[in-house]
Amino acid sequence: MPYKTILAILDTADNSRAVSDFAFALAAENDAHVIGLHAENISAVPLVAPMEIPDPVAVQALQDMAHSETVEVERIFRQKAEASGASFEWRSFATSVGYGSAPLIESARSADLLIASQADPSKPSDSQVDIDSFLFESGRPVLMIPYILRQPKAIKRVMIAWNGSKEAARATFDAMPILKAADEVEVFSVDPVDSAMQTAGLAGAEIAATLSRHGVKATLAVAEGTHKSASNVIENRLSDSSIDLLVMGAYTHSRLWQMIFGGTTKSLLQSMTALTLLSR
Repeated sequence: MPYKTILAILDTADNSRAVSDFAFALAAENDAHVIGLHAENISAVPLVAPMEIPDPVAVQALQDMAHSETVEVERIFRQKAEASGASFEWRSFATSVGYGSAPLIESARSADLLIASQADPSKPSDSQVDIDSFLFESGRPVLMIPYILRQPKAIKRVMIAWNGSKEAARATFDAMPILKAADEVEVFSVDPVDSAMQTAGLAGAEIAATLSRHGVKATLAVAEGTHKSASNVIENRLSDSSIDLLVMGAYTHSRLWQMIFGGTTKSLLQSMTALTLLSR
């Protein structure tokens, strides 16, 4: 089933061009409707010592800056939309809690696919999206664009990071429209273990067989982590195999566990080199 509603998360003016381009490129392939979503952040009120009275000048300046960015992001999105000729709409919400606010999450829950950009560490901004909110609260897949990749490219080679989890299964089926159009799909497992369904050496065979029934050209690959983390092994495989898209389940451990110990998802999101589709 193709993606019919694509939600583009447009956090900053720098990211909006790339996210819009990717969203409308996918929309053209799927005859989809694109929603541009932006949060206009209301900053914390600056206080003036010693009485801790709100500074109206500073408050107004912060609000003006946030609104100016909203205007610019909307201009970029509408320009890209009109050039593409696709069906589209624009949504903007003023919020003091960023992209975790209820109206934005509700918008996301009705979309087939969300698209967002990895933040450029050299350009920090209060407007940058917290993708964890969408992954944990929306129930929808998120396609992340590396900040080093600004122009859409054909997705020909796909790698599924398979660990047998429900999150990995959900990501695989959420990516089905892309998998069916790809030239090559690799089901890649790191340090798999024996299960009731298959031996470690045949990890991913069951999901690969299911994909083949959908017309997906899937192959299997297994790697040992030895002294490397799963994220490092996956990163090396992405580079060595010139992968266009990584498909993986996000945060298979609890949110608290991830905050304390980190994990594969967090590591890959920080150093991503390929488009990455995540589901939870």
